[in-house]
Amino acid sequence: MLGLWALPQGSGHRLLGLSLLGFCLVLLGDAKRPPKTPPCPPSCSCTRDTAFCVDSKAVPKNLPTEVISLTLVNAAFSEIQDGAFSHMPLLQFLLLNSNKFTLIGDNAFMGLSHLQYLFIENNDIWALSRFTFRGLKSLTHLSLANNNLQTLPRDVFRPLDILSDLDLRGNSLNCDCKVKWLVEWLANTNTTVAPIYCSSPPRFQEHKVQDLPLREFDCITTDFVLYQTLPFPAVSAEPFLYASDLYLALAQPSASACNILKWDYVERQLRDFDRIPAPSAVHCKPLVVDGQLYMVAAQLFGGSYIYHWDPNTTRFNKLQDIDPERVRKPNDLEAFRIEGDWFFAIADSSKAGATSLYRWHQNGFYSHQALHAWHRDTDLEFVDGEGKPRLIVSSSSQAPVIYQWSRAQKQFVAQGEVSQVPDAQAVKHFRAGRDSYLCLSRYIGDSKILRWEGTRFSEVQALPSRGSLALQPFLVGERRYLALGSDFSFTQIYQWDEGRQKFVRFQELAVQAPRAFCYMPAGDAQLLLAPSFKGQTLVYRHVVVDLSA
Repeated sequence: MLGLWALPQGSGHRLLGLSLLGFCLVLLGDAKRPPKTPPCPPSCSCTRDTAFCVDSKAVPKNLPTEVISLTLVNAAFSEIQDGAFSHMPLLQFLLLNSNKFTLIGDNAFMGLSHLQYLFIENNDIWALSRFTFRGLKSLTHLSLANNNLQTLPRDVFRPLDILSDLDLRGNSLNCDCKVKWLVEWLANTNTTVAPIYCSSPPRFQEHKVQDLPLREFDCITTDFVLYQTLPFPAVSAEPFLYASDLYLALAQPSASACNILKWDYVERQLRDFDRIPAPSAVHCKPLVVDGQLYMVAAQLFGGSYIYHWDPNTTRFNKLQDIDPERVRKPNDLEAFRIEGDWFFAIADSSKAGATSLYRWHQNGFYSHQALHAWHRDTDLEFVDGEGKPRLIVSSSSQAPVIYQWSRAQKQFVAQGEVSQVPDAQAVKHFRAGRDSYLCLSRYIGDSKILRWEGTRFSEVQALPSRGSLALQPFLVGERRYLALGSDFSFTQIYQWDEGRQKFVRFQELAVQAPRAFCYMPAGDAQLLLAPSFKGQTLVYRHVVVDLSA
C-alpha cells in the first residue's frame, strides 16, 4: 500500500485501466474460440451423454466417456460378441432395435453394471447364450420382442436380480422340454412378463406359455453311451458277486481262456483279475455255493470242466470234469436253485449229445438228468414263476420245449412246445405287470415276442432280425429294454412301451456279431456289456438325460 501511495498522481488510475483492458481482451479471445466437441463416429450423432448410431459396421468405440444412452439401428453386423460394450461402463440405456442381429454371445454385456434398460427388438435373433446377460446387476427392463427365438437356455435370466419387466412377445417359441424351466420360472418370478404364446408343437400351438401344465412335459430320456472298451472278442458274459466284490467272467475262445475281470470301485473300470485255461470256451459260468466260488468252463473241444477258487492260494483249481460222452458240444449254460438245491444245465448242440442237468451234492456237481437228446439245442432259459420252476430249451431242429419241475419226481418233465417259432436260436423271458413274455430270436426271419395267455402263448410282436444269435430283455430301474444283435448289421436297442404293450425302437449301437448281452449294475453305474465274436467287447453305460436342462 505504501508503494502505491508513492506513485505519481494519476499513475494508479492508468495501471488499473490497463489491467482491466487486458482482462477484457482475454475474455474476447475466449469468446471467439468454439467449445471443444466430444468425439463421435461418422455414423453417429452425439451429445454429451447420448449417442444415436445408424448403419454402424461395429459397436462404436470412440464415443464420449460420459455417454449413458446408446441407440444402434440398422447396424451392418449380425453378432454381438463378448464384452462388446465394456468400454462404456456408464451406460444406463441401450436400444438395439431394428438391426440384423442373429446371435448374442457369452458375456455380451459384461461391464455394464449400471445398465437399467435394454431393448433388443425387431431383429432375427435365434439363439442366446446361457450367460448372455451376465453382469447386468442393475437391469430392470428387458425386451427381446419380435425376434426368432424358438427356445431359451435354462436360467438365462438368473443374473437379473432386480428385473421388473420382461417382453418376449413375437417370438416363435417351441414349447418342448427346453422351455419347461421357463414355465416354472414364470410361475415363481416377481417380474412382470407380457403374455407369450407357443408356436409349436401342434398340441400347444397358440397356448399361453404361462398357462402350460408342468405335467405335460415328459422331459426325462435315457441313452446308452460307450463307457469302456475291452480289447478282445468274447462269446459270453456273466457278472457275479463274491466276497462283497463284483466280478465278470468272459468266455474268450480266441484267447483259449475264461477271463475273469474285477470291478474297480475307485477307478470305476473293469480290471484284469485271473484267467482259467479253456482252449475252446463257449461259456464260463460262475456259481457261489455256500460261500464257495466255482466256475464251469464249457468248451467245444477237449471236454468241459469245473474249477474251484482257493482263497488261500488265490487261484482256480480244477475240481472235476463233465462227462464228455454226455455233453459233446455245449452251447449255453444256465445255473439256478430249486427247493434249496443248486443246479446247472448245459445245452448240447451236437447230433449225438444231450442237454443235461447237474446237481450240487456236498463236494461236487453230479449228473442228475438227461433232458433233451440229439436235437442240437442252442439255448436255455430258467423261469421261476407262480411257484412252478420251468426250463425252456430252444433248438435249431425243432420248436422250443418247455419243461416243468416235478416235486414228486425231483426232475423236469416235458410240458409242451412253443409251436409258433420252430427255429428259435435263443429264448429269454421277462414279466411286465402280471403278464409273462418270451423273446425268441431267429437267425433269418423275424424274432418274436410272445405273451402267455394262461393255456398257450400268443404273438404280440415281430422284430426284423437278420443273423440274430443274441437277444436279451433287461430292466434298468423302471425302464425295460430289449437288445437284439445281428451278424450283418448293428445292434438294435428297443424300449418297452407300457401303453402299447410293445417294444419300440430306441437306439442303435455299433456292435457287430454279438453273442450275448449282459446287464450289470456296478455301484451307481448301470452297464450293458456286449461281447462280440468278431471284434472288441464293448461296455455301455445307461445314462439318464433331462431334456429340460
